[in-house]
Amino acid sequence: MAFTTVKQSPDALALAAKESARTLSIFLHTHADIQELQIGSGTGDTQQVRIPTQALHLLRGILVELGMGHDVRIIPVTAELTTQEAADILNVSRPFLVQLLERGEIPYHKAGTHRRICYEHLIAYKDRMEVERRKNMDDLVAQAQDIGMGYD
Repeated sequence: MAFTTVKQSPDALALAAKESARTLSIFLHTHADIQELQIGSGTGDTQQVRIPTQALHLLRGILVELGMGHDVRIIPVTAELTTQEAADILNVSRPFLVQLLERGEIPYHKAGTHRRICYEHLIAYKDRMEVERRKNMDDLVAQAQDIGMGYD
């Protein structure tokens, strides 16, 4: 099987991703565990492919993100991350992440002298922080309303 690539502009790729996500959505309203798709090449060759529906949901999510111009990275839930990879996911500096680890806010272990963070633990921390952030924002809005700051 040969694959050919055609260089496309970022806008053309985003449009193709959006259209593909929409088309793929049609096939995801099923209770079947496996879908059969026909994939064709630019030369007219086609191949029938059996794909788990769960994988198609993931593919649709990837296409949606690409359609919005976002980069996508797939990380297994069981992955162990370096401190730099974890810091990048949280969008914080590596030294700040190390402080979080040392304070026990995110579990980690050492592989030799290097810290490793389980992706699941990192995402659990990120989710907790998001819940706390939303609660704090709600509290600020309530305080602003209580003192009549004009947010009607």
